[in-house]
Amino acid sequence: MHAVHQLHQYRKSISTTTYKARGYRVIRCQLCQLAQQFCICALAPSQEHVQTTAGFVLLMHDTEVLKPSNTGKLIADIIPDSFAFLWSRTKVNPELLAVLNDEKWFPLLVFPQEYAGDDRKVFTNKVICPEGKRPLFIMLDGSWREAKKMFRKSPYLDRFPMVSFDAKTAMPAVLGTCHSDSNKQVSPVGQDSRYTVRKTELEHQFSTAEVGARVLAMHGETHNAELLDLWFDVFNFQYQKSVCQRNKGNVNALENYQSFVNKLYPNHLNMPDSAAIE
Repeated sequence: MHAVHQLHQYRKSISTTTYKARGYRVIRCQLCQLAQQFCICALAPSQEHVQTTAGFVLLMHDTEVLKPSNTGKLIADIIPDSFAFLWSRTKVNPELLAVLNDEKWFPLLVFPQEYAGDDRKVFTNKVICPEGKRPLFIMLDGSWREAKKMFRKSPYLDRFPMVSFDAKTAMPAVLGTCHSDSNKQVSPVGQDSRYTVRKTELEHQFSTAEVGARVLAMHGETHNAELLDLWFDVFNFQYQKSVCQRNKGNVNALENYQSFVNKLYPNHLNMPDSAAIE
């Protein structure tokens, strides 16, 4: 169990009522939160094979961690140094501050550049860390309305530089090989969000996992960026199998993901056949 799983269990333990998100009657896996028959836990890459210097702090709005459609957990599936905390307007978690103040990290708040003050450093192309430091990407995980509130009401984050990309002209699909058939696209990182589980409030709005893939690429970890992006595609497709609407996910998501993992980790012998997951 990683940090988001643990936070999910904690948040459920302090609930006084049952959180009834859409599809709450579905019997779900307690980890990936997909319908049990479409669980993807057996396909998750082993973190011991992931080579990364990056870390992530998922600062989650109160109910976001309870939503089965949350994609922040996909980052924690892949990146070993992932931390998850509930956001509070009135209290700052001392454990969160301890992570942010750890000397090994270079904390960076991931948020649109237009919200940065004139004197705030913003990385928009490449993330450059001070010597001896590792990037710690702080993600405000919630709806866009919630994330804006979290940004405004978290003054302890004001001291950190920001990481941003222009959603309307997001970096081209530099990861993997793109084919003429978009459904066969090996790495879908590009200009548009593929998050079809929830209706987004704004055009070009990305899910937390999609943003995570982009900032990993900005840090230079293109393999990890592509792995996360393909893992998101698997989640997006499998999630929609249990909803009463047309599946808008990538029909080749499982095949593309497994092909990439087999190439990236040729000695990863415990990877099950994706056909057994479908």
